[in-house]
Amino acid sequence: MTVKQALRAHTVAQDADTKVRAVRARTRGARVNGTSVRGDARTGDVGTEPEGEGVRTASAAPAVTVAAGRAAQELGIRRAEFELAVHLGQIAVVGVPGGGRPRVHEEEIARLREQPGFPDGLAERVRTVGTAEGAALLDIAPARFTRLARAGCVSPVTFYLNRYRAVVWLYLADELAAFAAREPDLLAGRTPPGMRSTLESGADWRPRNWRSQRIDRLLNRTRDPWVRAAVQASALDPVQLAEVVDDPYERAYLVRVRPEPVFGRPGSLAAREAMGQLMLADDPDEILWRRVNLTLELDGARADRPAPRPGEDGATRAATAVRSGADTRGGTGLVPFAAEPAPPPADAGLSTSAAKAAPTGKGLLARLGRRGRGTG
Repeated sequence: MTVKQALRAHTVAQDADTKVRAVRARTRGARVNGTSVRGDARTGDVGTEPEGEGVRTASAAPAVTVAAGRAAQELGIRRAEFELAVHLGQIAVVGVPGGGRPRVHEEEIARLREQPGFPDGLAERVRTVGTAEGAALLDIAPARFTRLARAGCVSPVTFYLNRYRAVVWLYLADELAAFAAREPDLLAGRTPPGMRSTLESGADWRPRNWRSQRIDRLLNRTRDPWVRAAVQASALDPVQLAEVVDDPYERAYLVRVRPEPVFGRPGSLAAREAMGQLMLADDPDEILWRRVNLTLELDGARADRPAPRPGEDGATRAATAVRSGADTRGGTGLVPFAAEPAPPPADAGLSTSAAKAAPTGKGLLARLGRRGRGTG
């Protein structure tokens, strides 16, 4: 560099330093006078705006959100993996005012990208396997894997329909690895007698375990008492629901606020029909368990607010939005919901005479009715 070039560079640096000092001085003066400073990065001009109501400052600016497809691309996962991660509560989403598909905050994407092992870590946490791949992961025969799944040792997280419209269950690879570490004795040797008798009776716990986990995760994403009641009601068919909830307005409201899959129902008609069938409890003790839970949640919902009547929909919908506005966001921001314990036997704590008696009081058992599918 020549002497002239050095002097020219020094002069430019001094000019820039003078401008920076001037900007800082104006900023301090603006803060004293109750104004905010707005700089134009492209031109170097600085302007001022009065602070107060109706003016957005940098701290009050709304967070930027992106669509699910773009979020999946930025996280390096497939769309199906993204939707499963949302269902599992690993990715937080926010609802869109007036309806529409949920969106993702850019801060949430940045948080996930900063996690150790990104992007492979997130993809691995939502990796699912079928029977053959799951058996290979556990180093057992596929037939033994199927027996373990039917006996309820491992629970499916999702499913799809094959070309024959048969349900194909999928399992989280992480959960299978945890099961192998927790129960190594079940992977080799003879099947325990209790499990063998369960399998010989034709039991298959896969649909029931899928329902239980699905309900638990939906409950974990909402605090609204009516939505929680609707989640429990989703496992009962219309006849069972009418026996527990005799008010038609309450039944209609439960259907209206029932949470749907975050990104819509399965695409094909066959998949929707399969989803509808799998969501319904089909065992007497499971039905009783869901009726008990629905009754308890319904008591809390009625105490919180009544179900809307004709002409009250607008006000009630607004109240619901205020109460559960943050509940559309999955993940760690919500109060955790304890995992559901194993449902009690059908006759536990309930005598045969009480089970068959017509409801004559206002107690829990009377309101349950104990009529319906599989209960005699």
